Amino acid sequence: MPRTPPERPQRTLRTAAVVHGRGYWSGRENRVELRPAAVGSGVVFVRGDLDPPSSVPAVVGAVVEARNRTKIVRGSASVHLIEHVMSALAGLGVDNCTIVVSAEELPGMDGSSRDFVAAIERAGIVGQEAAVIPLTVRENVRVGDAACWIEAGPPRFPGLSIDYMLDYGPGPIGRQQLDIDVTPDAYRAELCDARTFISVDDAARLRAAGLGATVSPGDLVVFAAEGPVGTALRWPDECVRHKVLDAVGDLALAGRPLHAHVRAHRSGHALNAGLVRELVARDATRWLGRTA
Repeated sequence: MPRTPPERPQRTLRTAAVVHGRGYWSGRENRVELRPAAVGSGVVFVRGDLDPPSSVPAVVGAVVEARNRTKIVRGSASVHLIEHVMSALAGLGVDNCTIVVSAEELPGMDGSSRDFVAAIERAGIVGQEAAVIPLTVRENVRVGDAACWIEAGPPRFPGLSIDYMLDYGPGPIGRQQLDIDVTPDAYRAELCDARTFISVDDAARLRAAGLGATVSPGDLVVFAAEGPVGTALRWPDECVRHKVLDAVGDLALAGRPLHAHVRAHRSGHALNAGLVRELVARDATRWLGRTA
């Protein structure tokens, strides 16, 4: 049986913090302001560039299909490439935050979440006067197929752990595995600096389609046949670390902390969201338990 997690207060930011950057896909500049938020509000994006400003809650019910990124929509307002800021908030244990943006696409920064982590730490994290109610997994749940899948089972500690297998076959990325308990200290030390990666062939296809025209090897890791172009890896297994970083952000779309041991094989944003959708649905019908 899963362990009963210790009760902790919900958390938000002490004050606001701002991050500036450019979107990978659009090349547009975006001012991102992370603000404190009320108990029980979760993470909500606000399109401050719209008239009137429109809010989009960061929950799996708002997710729509998008290539190589996570996108949420409410009415006519959408926000995408949200996984890195969501990962930073979840990794550091922030439950409630309002994120006001000046464009649809979140900035890619250097391809990691470390600038968002730095902003959260500048703002500070404070407890609130209500307890967290995590979603605690009690039975194994899997989505995907034999080639690509992700599953959640009972937690091995009071929190989220992820065991991810990345397999790109022969080549510079190859096969990598990471198994980690996602605590704030581990997130800072082992995940937040891991960058987005892409092959030179995929980068060329995106540019031919008119996307990513402003992206350079300083914005992410581009792999040629002989290895990364114009940069050195931060870890030999940086690619799988980034996959876990993304998964932390996508799993936060449950709307509250997930207490589970998650195993994944070649999973991406769509499968990650599919798992969360299944967990939330089963929890709503009491197939899964809630533990305070």
